[in-house]
Amino acid sequence: MSNTFFEKPILNSPYEEPKLHHALDDEGQPTDLPPQDGRRTSALISPVPKPKKKKSRVAENQQDLALHSQDGISTEEQEYNPTPLINDVRKQVKQWRELSNPQNWSVTPTTARLLQHWRQHDFQDIRPFFC
Repeated sequence: MSNTFFEKPILNSPYEEPKLHHALDDEGQPTDLPPQDGRRTSALISPVPKPKKKKSRVAENQQDLALHSQDGISTEEQEYNPTPLINDVRKQVKQWRELSNPQNWSVTPTTARLLQHWRQHDFQDIRPFFC
């Protein structure tokens, strides 16, 4: 594996929209690919280091715990997955941010003045994070 992930783990400024991301495999491990363009889509993975010891045969065959599986409240088919919603909200917010005319923002005049201030203000000290 290439060391690009470990040489430069932070690719973006906390004050701007993410422009690059490290490619991860299905298990959340960094790949040897160079940084990818754009923001990584939201997914239910945890990029954690692989364990030093291999799992036992029993652990490899173990399934995830489904809470309340006996009473039918939670099943594999009903598993809560917020990632499609998160990715959709990110897409809509990005489209909204690209609107340059305050009349298209669908906000009150007071909110429009505040948003214009935040978009145009030249921060000298503490800057707000991108969010």
